[in-house]
Amino acid sequence: MININGASAKDGVRNLRKSKQDRQAMLKQTIAENPFITDDALAKKFSVSVQTIRLDRMELSIPELRERIKYVAKRQFDDVKALHEDEVIGEIVDLQLDAQAISLLEIGQEHVFSRTGIARGHHLFAQANSLAVAVINDALALTSKASIHFIRPVKTGERVVAKAKVIEKEHVRTIVEVNSYAGQDHVFRGVFTMFRSSGKTKTAGVTAPAHEES
Repeated sequence: MININGASAKDGVRNLRKSKQDRQAMLKQTIAENPFITDDALAKKFSVSVQTIRLDRMELSIPELRERIKYVAKRQFDDVKALHEDEVIGEIVDLQLDAQAISLLEIGQEHVFSRTGIARGHHLFAQANSLAVAVINDALALTSKASIHFIRPVKTGERVVAKAKVIEKEHVRTIVEVNSYAGQDHVFRGVFTMFRSSGKTKTAGVTAPAHEES
């Protein structure tokens, strides 16, 4: 049977299957790059329903968000050296010293302006800055300079994923880039120049402040 466009019904089924295969391939890649992305965000990204995303995940044997977070949290990662772990703003779920780190911050009522429900900027900065400190493999790390950019407002109920990456390292100076995301949206970028003691001074018992600026 030929439709008005000259394509057979069989061709239509074939194209639909191809579209689904392409979507699932991109879905798998997207989750691999950002395991903390929600089904809602995925549905918006691929312009399908949340139910379709859930069915795709089931077919691909990809667990739901809560299970993915548990899996990442169980992974072995380095211990924070430059400050106490409870001084990091957000929950660290991945840390490779002098390389990269990831933290999660759930935006609650205590983080936002009561009138607008928009997160106060200093919370996003604190998450990023404390992660930049945490990634330093040294007992003392201080922020000497920061270049930051707030890209879009973050609202109550959103989960902010901050990803830190060491992009340059010298003897007493390390440059860390931090990019933060809410779902698929890039919401914050910061480049932090960090001073490190590099073992030249005795730092036993010293805890570097998480938000040192100049």
